Amino acid sequence: MSTAPEVVAVVGATATGKSDLALDLAEALGGEVVNADAMQLYRGMDIGTNKVPVAQRRGVAHHLLDVLEVTDEATLADFQARAEAAIVDIRARGRIPVLAGGSGLYVRAALDHLEIPPTDPAVRARLEAEATGEGGVAALRARLRSADPVAAEAIEANNIRRIVRALEVVEITGRPFSATAPTKRYRRPSVVIGLHDDRAALDVRIERRARRMWADGLLDEVAALDALGLRRGRTASRAIGYAQALAELDGRIGREEAIAQTAQATRRYARRQESWLRPDHRVEWLEATAGGLVEAATDLARRPTQDPSEWTP
Repeated sequence: MSTAPEVVAVVGATATGKSDLALDLAEALGGEVVNADAMQLYRGMDIGTNKVPVAQRRGVAHHLLDVLEVTDEATLADFQARAEAAIVDIRARGRIPVLAGGSGLYVRAALDHLEIPPTDPAVRARLEAEATGEGGVAALRARLRSADPVAAEAIEANNIRRIVRALEVVEITGRPFSATAPTKRYRRPSVVIGLHDDRAALDVRIERRARRMWADGLLDEVAALDALGLRRGRTASRAIGYAQALAELDGRIGREEAIAQTAQATRRYARRQESWLRPDHRVEWLEATAGGLVEAATDLARRPTQDPSEWTP
């Protein structure tokens, strides 16, 4: 048994052209775009997130852009609820949701059966304080390695936020954080199109994008957001480009160093995105710069999918 896809997603590393392809697919399929980039949820964070300006959206409706203030914390559970509501609404109007974004876990939260464990601000605050105390992150990593070796192996050594989150879940639930990992089973018939590009070419585009962000006025954007409380935002203030712009505004680093750090952090992020997506056999990969990209992606988006009983690997 096969059925037409009810949701199409465009994924891939940053700077591979996901937003443009999502727009092309929305036009070809009679669809609407649903943002799955965590930082594009924030109102006013435009230049640094490469958010498509309203004038360039070709009249295609976009959802889950500009829904949070910079002082709000973006959470996976909140995004999952918003994404599901948007998908149901779009489908009810006979349109096709086209999910676009580079936040891999956010894409999975929108498409897959995903259990999101509870949070406890007090527990998290204590763990974050421990991360800056004696032993620091190394001590927390050692604790996680003992409590959940699978999660400790999967989380980057310097990703303090993920280490704290994993320990928070272990403490609250008594279960390993890795036990809540998403299963590769879609909620509804879906097709995921991945954009791949040569690493050297991607690095060049990332460098150009970082420089263009400053040329387009990122520092002014960040200064305006700073007045609205950007530094108080647990998520927004750590965004790539925004953290570096804040450091420049404070005089801690110069312009060239801010740009270089942004490009370097973006390259690292692109590698993580690829590492997250590659093991998922369901992703249909296309070369980002290949001729006939839109036609090939449209064909994939229209191709019947497998029966839901066959989605679990």
